[in-house]
Amino acid sequence: MKENKTRKTKGKSIGMYREMLIRYVLPQRKLLMGLTLLLLFSISLQLVNPQIIRFFIDTAQGEGSITALYYAAGLFIVFSVLQQGVSVAAAYFSENLGWKTTNKLRAELVEHCLSLDMSFHKTQTSGSLIERVDGDVNALANFFSSFIIHLFGNLLLMIGILVLLYRENFWIGLVMTVFVVGAIYVIQHIRRFAAPVWKKWRELNAEFYGFIGEHLEGTEDTRANGAAGYVMNRFYELTRRMLPVRVRAFIGFCLMWSTSILVFALGNAAAFIVCAILWVNGQGVLTIGSVYLVFYYTELLAKPIEKIRTQLEDLQKADASLTRVRDLLATKPLIQDGQGAPLPSGPLSVEFSDLSFSYEEDAKTLEDLHFRLEPGQTLGLLGRTGSGKTTIARLLLRFYDPEFGSIKLAGTDIRDCKLHELRRKVAMVTQNIEILEGTVRDNLTLFDDSIADQRIEEVLMQLGLADWRASLPEGLNTMLSSGGGGLSAGEAQLLAFARVFLTEPGLVILDEASSRLDPLTEYRIEAAITRLLREKTCIIIAHRLATVQRADRILILENGRTIESGYREKLAADPNSRFSRMLSVGAEEVLA
Repeated sequence: MKENKTRKTKGKSIGMYREMLIRYVLPQRKLLMGLTLLLLFSISLQLVNPQIIRFFIDTAQGEGSITALYYAAGLFIVFSVLQQGVSVAAAYFSENLGWKTTNKLRAELVEHCLSLDMSFHKTQTSGSLIERVDGDVNALANFFSSFIIHLFGNLLLMIGILVLLYRENFWIGLVMTVFVVGAIYVIQHIRRFAAPVWKKWRELNAEFYGFIGEHLEGTEDTRANGAAGYVMNRFYELTRRMLPVRVRAFIGFCLMWSTSILVFALGNAAAFIVCAILWVNGQGVLTIGSVYLVFYYTELLAKPIEKIRTQLEDLQKADASLTRVRDLLATKPLIQDGQGAPLPSGPLSVEFSDLSFSYEEDAKTLEDLHFRLEPGQTLGLLGRTGSGKTTIARLLLRFYDPEFGSIKLAGTDIRDCKLHELRRKVAMVTQNIEILEGTVRDNLTLFDDSIADQRIEEVLMQLGLADWRASLPEGLNTMLSSGGGGLSAGEAQLLAFARVFLTEPGLVILDEASSRLDPLTEYRIEAAITRLLREKTCIIIAHRLATVQRADRILILENGRTIESGYREKLAADPNSRFSRMLSVGAEEVLA
């Protein structure tokens, strides 16, 4: 039973490597061909050089022509220099192959992670994902760059050496064949014990770097709340868990290394014994040059066996990384792309029908939600914290899908739309603004070169940022640091508004978008935002009633249910409405 399980696991592992080779390595045919030719040339040089030395020794011993010795020495030097040049070229081709293949894999992993829904990202830290995208792929670099070609080359070199040893003497060839087979068997047997340890090590690495990334990102809150002690305790706890695994992995490495040293020593001893027996039994069987040749080839045999050992060691490290990479690529997003139903340009109508949604099975976040917003209208969405307001925005952008009911834009179910098309037509501004390291232009256009500078200038002027734009030392080419260093909270918020309006969306969602603006700045941009929203449908999520004064309709949520809905003016005029009572007592008291 255990043997069958081991055989299945081994077969699965070989299948994974085959798939990766076909997908990433084989398309690099020119590099593969060049690397193969260089390795074959290098093997030929390694096999020929000892023959030259043997000729030199036997000729010198037999008092041969000095000219022949000069030729032999010159040829040896030329071949040695040539071999070094070929080795450098092969290393360059190998690294180039590894760089191209791993970059392709990294790009696919990043693209795949971006396509996964929020439910996946909620369970993963940024550090653990970075470790999987970069750390695990780095562990596969040797496999991609050289494993198959070099494994083939080292096997070919071993076969070539054994053939030449058989040519010298059958018994020498036989003994060395036994030595090679035994060495590979022992090394492979030891490798089986080390592979699970490397898998555990990669998992702990991901957890460790996830922890580091999370707390470096939140260092301000950590220090402000006096939690540095907890963070360091957790740090030491993780390192204590990593140490014994690392020790076991190192012991596995030492075991393979010491075993290979012992095997090579036994190989040399076997060569000594065979040569001694043949020499004693008959001087004509071996010459001094031939004895040297046997020892040279025996030493040379250690090189491909050692290379195979290190490659198998890299492979056991890659086993864990390959499994983790495959698992990540096999993770399917819960949010599937639609068939491609088009959305019209201009303002979009919004309709929620019988909608229910929950993040957890036992707690409904939204329940039996109904409302319709006509094109060009603005909805003021009110409710206490946790009532489901932001969830509505996430559902409109298809970060999540509802469990029941539907959401339609312009009469089209958003599940029928392509995700990139939907998110181009629906834009959201939140109070948490992401400023990227790059120019002002890049931060406004999100690296979309099709947006002209003239259009950027128009939007900045409409938002009242003309003076700020004029103050930039290098204009739109001014560099901004990651996180918005050098920008005030208000300026960062205004950049987010400009970023949204440059995309020409049909629906704009403002989720507490002006909460970081001071009253004067908020007042200054009210007219600009009103003008920009004139030809767009808008949903304003707010705690303050002053924020929804431009709304045509009001929707009030409580515990995920609609408790009031209607036109703002009508609700404000009705003394019995919840909205009217909010207006009379003040928003902060009612909505906090």
